[in-house]
Amino acid sequence: MATEKRTDPSPVPAGAAAAASPAAPKVFLHIGEPKTGTTFLQQVMWRNRSELAALGIVLPGHHAQDHFRASQDLRGIRKLDSDPAGSWTGEWEILARQASQAAHVAVISHELFSAADPEQAERAVASLRPAQVHVVVTVRDMASLLPAEWQETVKHRNTRAYDDWLADVIDSESVSADRRQWWFWRVHDTMAILRLWSRYVPPEHIHVITTAPRGASSDVLWKRFASLLGIDPDVADLSRARTNSSLGMAEVEFLRRLNRELPAEVPDWFYMWNVKEAIAHGALASRPVGGRLVLPAGRWAWAQQEAGKLIDSLRASPYDIVGDLAELRPQPSAERGASPADQSPEQVLDAAVAAAAAMVVHQYKARPGAAPRRGPAGRGLAARIETTVAGSPRLKRTVRELSSRSPAVRRLRIAAWRAMERTRARKTP
Repeated sequence: MATEKRTDPSPVPAGAAAAASPAAPKVFLHIGEPKTGTTFLQQVMWRNRSELAALGIVLPGHHAQDHFRASQDLRGIRKLDSDPAGSWTGEWEILARQASQAAHVAVISHELFSAADPEQAERAVASLRPAQVHVVVTVRDMASLLPAEWQETVKHRNTRAYDDWLADVIDSESVSADRRQWWFWRVHDTMAILRLWSRYVPPEHIHVITTAPRGASSDVLWKRFASLLGIDPDVADLSRARTNSSLGMAEVEFLRRLNRELPAEVPDWFYMWNVKEAIAHGALASRPVGGRLVLPAGRWAWAQQEAGKLIDSLRASPYDIVGDLAELRPQPSAERGASPADQSPEQVLDAAVAAAAAMVVHQYKARPGAAPRRGPAGRGLAARIETTVAGSPRLKRTVRELSSRSPAVRRLRIAAWRAMERTRARKTP
């Protein structure tokens, strides 16, 4: 694919993380947008963490969830007292200070940073200095983005039917003078997001990566991201990562109907653990997908118009474009624009049975006294410590609660992370 504009950073010298550099590090803040391959990129980096550390690329925190928690803290999202995961107060401060202490390059990645307002973006950049801050935005064509985003809203308790949701996003919200007041446009008004962050970051340090169209090799997006980091993309084993799989039509319709029946007293944190993760991701996403959800034919002209405006604006902008802007034009689909609401009762029932079975298994594994779920065996002291902490929700909550109240505990966490990164960088992948 052709590249529109490109400013390659200098390559990362081998072993750069092992010896501190007198120069300020670079911090790549990947802010989204959602549903643009962010989960895939995050999994590639976290599951190849040791390999990246050996090249001087560090990930602040100990788990991808630390970046989510930091994004919530930065944006001032209220956390329910009933949530057993513990406070996220102070998590952005910890993550930012870890990143700014990197020897060469640090990467922070979560798609919800794209929802930041000007004050939050300014705070984010200021707290990362004296590091050289780069902002990375991944973008996708609107015709494939809209179906994916509606599915994601259903996995976050949305009860609106697909056609009704599209009518809101396209007919009402997109023409608003301030369309970022609406959630979809808050995280997908690409030019508004770029203008906001360019108040605090030089335009040449803002990178826009286009996602390859459906059918392209899965490694294209990673290769583009790796080019920003100045590393050989082959250092990462992509088989360790999973994509954020789409649900089938019957599966997403079942989930929407389930959402409609759930009472408000079920808190969002409980829903995320038990419905989104255990049912949607753990069971329904693995079922064979029948028809694929696509943009209705009647919405195609609007999507083409939006693409044209975005492409023209990006081409005229001072931002670094990584990829081919033509990839933002919707590609014709041969699939019939069926609606999830039209699925037969039998198909929806099959999805419901699979969901019920998954919930039983999930509850069995979560019972008191059950063996904790652990990830793959770690290599080295740093990985072993992280695996031990990850297997103890009570320990994690205790540390987070103490961090939220004590600057000294936050400083201790920052120092511990730095020591563990030094250990990780000395290990041979």
